[in-house]
Amino acid sequence: MKILLLGIGNVLYADEGVGVHFVNYLTENYRFTHPDHQIDLIDGGTLAHCLIPTLTQYDHLIVVDTVNAADVDAGEVYFFDFDKAPAEIDWQGSAHEVEMLQTLIMMDLVGDRPKTYVLGVTPTVLEPMHMGLTSKINAAIPVMETALLRHLSEFNIHCEKVNNIDINSLIPTAYKRGVEQ
Repeated sequence: MKILLLGIGNVLYADEGVGVHFVNYLTENYRFTHPDHQIDLIDGGTLAHCLIPTLTQYDHLIVVDTVNAADVDAGEVYFFDFDKAPAEIDWQGSAHEVEMLQTLIMMDLVGDRPKTYVLGVTPTVLEPMHMGLTSKINAAIPVMETALLRHLSEFNIHCEKVNNIDINSLIPTAYKRGVEQ
């Protein structure tokens, strides 16, 4: 089985970048192995529709992003099957969130969407041109980490922590990742 952990978000809008920052954090701190399964981690930024050719190559997809939910505080973590989203998830968030929803729906319509889960956190007020996470989202990172590692353990994926790099130390250079130096 091919598994993709996809971080979505805009790193220039504070908490909106949490999906990207979280995937970068995992890339720096963990090695994921299994004798039969392949697991890849990708910073999807705000690409949405452009990711379709990549997403169709996987059997299992975990999207990490912000999620809007009615009547909950910032920093609330959700992990759910995309086909069974909790009632309070309203999908009316940022442009990238709506585009990713549309991408997944389009893929489903043509039968190309892999089994999809969402690891999301409700954001605080979004500040344009602020690279960093608010304290409530930063406090949610360990909860997100635990939820993801628990899910991967269901597939007997070995999750080895190889570093202890703080997510905040990775944020200042997030916009450079993947760019040839």
